[in-house]
Amino acid sequence: MRSRSEGATNGDGFGLGWYTPRETEPGIYREVRPAWSDDNVRNLCRHIRSKLFFAHIRASTGTATTRPNCHPFAYGKWMFMHNGQIGDWPLIRRKVEALIDDKFYSRRFGTTDSEAVFLAMLSNGLENDPVSATARTMTIVTDLVKKSGTERPVRFTAALSDGENLFAFRYASDDTATSLYYRDIGDAALIVSEPLDMDRTFWNPVPANSLIIASEGKKLVVQPFAVESPQLRAVG
Repeated sequence: MRSRSEGATNGDGFGLGWYTPRETEPGIYREVRPAWSDDNVRNLCRHIRSKLFFAHIRASTGTATTRPNCHPFAYGKWMFMHNGQIGDWPLIRRKVEALIDDKFYSRRFGTTDSEAVFLAMLSNGLENDPVSATARTMTIVTDLVKKSGTERPVRFTAALSDGENLFAFRYASDDTATSLYYRDIGDAALIVSEPLDMDRTFWNPVPANSLIIASEGKKLVVQPFAVESPQLRAVG
């Protein structure tokens, strides 16, 4: 597993997302300041009640620090956030954006690789089969990155939800997958990039190329996440 806290302190904006019983679409709060500089967060956390939260602290891989570039991203009932990188993004940006259907491209508000991949996943059928749509998208994107000639890998540690089901992925095109942990607490679960405390006893590392599925009223499941290699796909 790629070691924890290798990079600089994440200060390129942050975001919160949550679902409420009255709304089918998630609530979103995003800001370009570091999380520790925003007094609104303390007030929001004091008053928002939800059965499902997303929280993301951003460290840019090259795109601008703007509110549209902060995670999480949302479309309809779906919410998405990503920790990692998609190769050398400027080399493949146009080709990845070409994967986005016109129906979803109108939601391309920012310039990040993460948002583009989310919209490509939607274009690949995410609303009907989120796991298969994510695997198909990662297969295509991994192929594009390899063909671009860069040595930078695909690192896709990401979370996706429709408000009832939570999917968390840990994938990389090499052996550098960004870390992911979970803690199952009976009728609740925590899924995080890094453990939230110094006691590692209850934090379970997610293996590389794996997927977590957490659904209301069901036991949390960790299973393999298969991204087909471009070579095998071409032969098939």
